[in-house]
Amino acid sequence: MITLEGKTALITGASRGIGRTISARFLGAGAKVHLAARDGAKLEEFAREFMSLKDRIHLHVADLSTQSGVLELVERCGVPDILVNNAGAIPGGDIEKIDDETWINAWNLKVFGYIRMARQILPGMYARGSGVILNIIGTAGIAHDYNYICGSVGNAALIALTHGLGAHSPDKGVRVLGINPSATKTERIERLMRAQAEKQLGDAGRWQELLTDLPFGRLLDPGEVASLALFLVSDEASYLSGTVIDCDGGKLFR
Repeated sequence: MITLEGKTALITGASRGIGRTISARFLGAGAKVHLAARDGAKLEEFAREFMSLKDRIHLHVADLSTQSGVLELVERCGVPDILVNNAGAIPGGDIEKIDDETWINAWNLKVFGYIRMARQILPGMYARGSGVILNIIGTAGIAHDYNYICGSVGNAALIALTHGLGAHSPDKGVRVLGINPSATKTERIERLMRAQAEKQLGDAGRWQELLTDLPFGRLLDPGEVASLALFLVSDEASYLSGTVIDCDGGKLFR
């Protein structure tokens, strides 16, 4: 059984979807968790669900699309043993639909948010000689999609960031890794697929018709991403760094 006893984890985008599920899994493995998100009500909902473990839960309402938001969060949390970068929901759309403002706002949270968090956390991890950063990215960074162009380019950048940092961080005792989830059973996938259904079929309500040729006949479950995340940040994966794992049921090769 994998344990995170005695470890502190900071998880961004923790109020829903994959981030929330990872938070619950790490908490169950014994970690003290700092949960960051813009939706304070959702964070409080999480804390109520795990009331018996409330002494290991710390909630932070934070806007990580800004430098000041990142600095304030790191000041409150200090340097955790584990950082999970997960905040961000890049909208769907092609190059004509995604204007400059939408593109910049999306990247400020997911792309630059990940970069800023790593920049602030890594020096403390290096000084301590230990730590893990796990970036939750997405398969669009490899399977580039014209109808998700902003996300495809952003995810590709984050994959490169993970490879580059993770190649050299072991020199100072730190590991940097990533997970590329494919389409996952969350509220967000419905929003993205509705946008595509509106564009392709003229009816957002027909979004489920676009979910075809899925491995195992289903979407990825957030719990499966959380299980992989738990393994990667644990000592069981102590020789992995710079690695980005495609959690997609083989869909990239179909």
